[in-house]
Amino acid sequence: MMREIGRAARGAALVLGQAPRAQKDQALHAAAAALRADRAAILAANERDRQAAAPGLTAAMADRLRLDEARIEAMARGLEEIAALEDPIGGVLADWRRPNGMRIQRVRVPIGVIGIIYESRPNVTADAGGLCLKSGNAVILRGGSESLESNRAIHACLERGLEAAGLPASAIQLVPTADRAAVGCLLADMTEYVDVIVPRGGKALIERVQREARVPVIGHLEGICHVYVDRAADPAMARRIVLNAKMRRTGICGAAETLLVDRAGAPAQLAPLVRMLLDAGCEVRGDADCQRVDARVVPATEADWNAEYLDAIIAVRVVDGLEAAIQHIGAHGSQHTDCIVTEDAAAAERFLARVDSAIVLHNASTQFADGGEFGMGAEIGISTDKLHARGPVGVEQLTSYKYLVRGTGQTRD
Repeated sequence: MMREIGRAARGAALVLGQAPRAQKDQALHAAAAALRADRAAILAANERDRQAAAPGLTAAMADRLRLDEARIEAMARGLEEIAALEDPIGGVLADWRRPNGMRIQRVRVPIGVIGIIYESRPNVTADAGGLCLKSGNAVILRGGSESLESNRAIHACLERGLEAAGLPASAIQLVPTADRAAVGCLLADMTEYVDVIVPRGGKALIERVQREARVPVIGHLEGICHVYVDRAADPAMARRIVLNAKMRRTGICGAAETLLVDRAGAPAQLAPLVRMLLDAGCEVRGDADCQRVDARVVPATEADWNAEYLDAIIAVRVVDGLEAAIQHIGAHGSQHTDCIVTEDAAAAERFLARVDSAIVLHNASTQFADGGEFGMGAEIGISTDKLHARGPVGVEQLTSYKYLVRGTGQTRD
């Protein structure tokens, strides 16, 4: 079954890689319309998934699995935003002439066939399908067993969009089984069909993909994200950013997991920040300075500085200034997303330059670590890799390039 899916995807990739922008955009708009028209069926499928999976889900996974009218509309709108993006395929990245008269161009091309393995989030079905379609790639989607019915309902809408535009339905395929053997096959036995794997899920899934894959992988293992409140931070701004970074959605990879407070600013900043988080229902695990602020603070252990909670829990530490904050992030972070809150422009620039993460922010919530918020329409995920794609993986990050060389009969001495 999986090899047949792979063969169909490879054939579809040849068609999709040559499809004009208008045809791809027509498919995206038709799929968006189908999502809106089928929202009742999608919600019913999602309810079946949620009831079946409920006993074994954490709060974070339950939130990721849940669909409602607003989230379906967001999926449809995301497809329309992807359609509005410039078509990256064929774009000229560089153009130059050699002394011998040859003209050389570097142009964008699709990667080919992309395998995407994901858990819980059914919206990934629409986002990934749309992004791969726009970038000229065929895609094989393998969602989690807990969201199989939801994924099927959403995938049916994508297929209708492809058919409406005269594109092969096999350009976006959903693995129809929850059997875990299908994942192993996709990772190790389909190298002739699959060009890259993108995992999106929990640590166990990512570790398995990185361990077993025999094709390149784009992904991140953990989102251990930090907010550093500098001595020169505006107190009201710091409270807004910290609360949003931690509590807006605790189960996403861009949620803040550690709060660092400059010791020089701690007398004014620490207590309001800690009490605000506690009052908002967030468990605070803090160092000795933090524990003295409020009796509700739980003593932090060394493991807390390396934790991705994906829950209403945050680790809080007082650090001796900017350099100590940068060193802590370097030692304990996952190179995902980190933020500084400060009115000191020089300190901000040092933080932005020195912190080696995929996304580094100044005076903005870590929850902006999202391709849609970057104006990319949507994303497949956030990559912490340093080769090929880093940060939000959108349309451009799903392309490669080739060189076109035009001569007039040149030969090499």
